[in-house]
Amino acid sequence: MSYVRCLRGLASGVEYDADVPMNLDPVDGRPVEMVLDLERLAAEQPDAAWYDPTRRDMWRFGGLMALDVRQPDDARHIVALGEGATPLLDYAHHRVAHAAGIALQVKEEGKAHPGFGANPTQSFKDRGMAMVVAQARRLGLGKLAVPTQGNAGDSLTRYALAGGLSVVVAMPDDTPMPIQGNVAAAAHRHPGRVQLELAGPTIRESGALLKERYIPQGYFSVATFQEPGWRIDGKKSLGLELAEPSPGNTRWSLPDAVIYPTGGGTGVLGMWKAWDELEALGLIGSQRPRMLCVQSEATAPLVRAFDGGAADTTAVDAGQTLATGLNVPGGVGHFRVLEIIRASGGAAVAVSEADIAAELSRVWRDTRWWISPEGAACLAALPQLLDRGLVKRGQRVVAVNTGSAEKYLPALRHLL
Repeated sequence: MSYVRCLRGLASGVEYDADVPMNLDPVDGRPVEMVLDLERLAAEQPDAAWYDPTRRDMWRFGGLMALDVRQPDDARHIVALGEGATPLLDYAHHRVAHAAGIALQVKEEGKAHPGFGANPTQSFKDRGMAMVVAQARRLGLGKLAVPTQGNAGDSLTRYALAGGLSVVVAMPDDTPMPIQGNVAAAAHRHPGRVQLELAGPTIRESGALLKERYIPQGYFSVATFQEPGWRIDGKKSLGLELAEPSPGNTRWSLPDAVIYPTGGGTGVLGMWKAWDELEALGLIGSQRPRMLCVQSEATAPLVRAFDGGAADTTAVDAGQTLATGLNVPGGVGHFRVLEIIRASGGAAVAVSEADIAAELSRVWRDTRWWISPEGAACLAALPQLLDRGLVKRGQRVVAVNTGSAEKYLPALRHLL
């Protein structure tokens, strides 16, 4: 069986039974996380015996995941579609990185590359939703609901159908057409199992619709941070991959900085959790990458809170951004994102829409990579990160490209 010991409130510290479905912490209305029994894992699978680098998906981390694919009782719940195990692409020749002497890499979560895993919906959301569906199956939950800016809904639909579950997806009507079309097509083909609702202008209104109309019908909410830590533990695999040994080596290590496009921020919590667990297992030390969270100037609640020294975000009015995944006006887990940014010596920074568009065009001309607008935002932030001394000459810096540009057509076709 898995090594999950309990659920625990991120702020309250109160522990709960991991086998009881719950949403937010009843003590304070904040998120919960899954807590692993790392002592038992280390005793039963010493010397990282849980790690299988030959497996080309996120389940390569075995017992360090919230379900252990090597254990039949866990494996029967897992719907593995190739998610995770994505490449780190060298981009030291990026014009800004090259001039500054930075060893820049891009964690490619979008397009598939030979010899690696492949997120089936070309988005990092597949990591979280693979875990969501596995845990829902484990607990016998048959109906899930998610509000989304796009990719999370596409991903949940794919995994729910593969896992025999039903789903309702609510998204703004300006969600990129390839994403919206994927869910609409699934709803057409599977009318009893997939429903699509359009509600906006942001994920906030989509969530309100689900809460009013579908949660009372018995749908379980898997909105960002409102499921019991499942998406955090799926996204944790991203942090584990950034730390795992390169081929032929045995040493686990971390980059100096991670540039991450941040909407809700689940991935920030997931990566940090991964590194804390690796430290507890003795595989890395206490040093952490500087966490550099990037938002669009159009919608930048984290940047406003960080710059103002606030402990949490205050919801802002959403703007218009090409990087639709960043159009999140507030988040119930943002207090923890801000804690992590500050603990790492990092920052939350905003980039203009013009800079996002220009960077996307430059990357396409330079590499022919199908980088997402969110990934372009990370690279567009490099000049100000250098100016502020947040990344420095000689450092290894990883920018996370969270998806493929294909999913944003035709809105960005003119940039390619």
